[in-house]
Amino acid sequence: HEPGAFTGAQKKRIGRIEHSSGGTLFLDEIESMPMSAQVQMLRVLEMREVMPLGTNEVRPVDLRIIAAGKIDLAEPVRDGAFRADLYYRLNVITAQLPPLRERPKDVPRLVEHFIAKYNKETSRAVEGISPEAMAMLHGYPWPGNIRELENTIANACLLAGGEETIEAKDFRQKEELFTSQKKVIPR
Repeated sequence: HEPGAFTGAQKKRIGRIEHSSGGTLFLDEIESMPMSAQVQMLRVLEMREVMPLGTNEVRPVDLRIIAAGKIDLAEPVRDGAFRADLYYRLNVITAQLPPLRERPKDVPRLVEHFIAKYNKETSRAVEGISPEAMAMLHGYPWPGNIRELENTIANACLLAGGEETIEAKDFRQKEELFTSQKKVIPR
């Protein structure tokens, strides 16, 4: 927006689309995009330009769009909840990523990555995870996928205190889930 475009707009602000020009814009959970925003996104993709709020100036944008969602957009398109024309504009290359429960070999590398991340963010020195704790992670189906695993490791890093490794006891919040899920959901 431009200064004065609305109450409180005191200086120029470049939007995410214009800021991404020359690069890539990632749209997460695309299925939840409101219809009004879908119309605007379609215009950006067709015209390759934006018009900031508070001006009639058209600014060119050159960007690649990567859109991700939790569901296949074909159903919302059939139901009229997602614009078919935008769907076809976005659906140039489709990559299906299986859920984490179908990729158990990825769990150790992700755990290692998240431990390093949260060590850096929290100035901790957690060096790894015990075999018992890793077995708990492998036995869980991860309905929340990688985000749930990341939150679990972040919590465990904080609960580990001054210990060098994450132990099974550090999954206190998940302990009930880990034991009940093993009984209900087969591997």
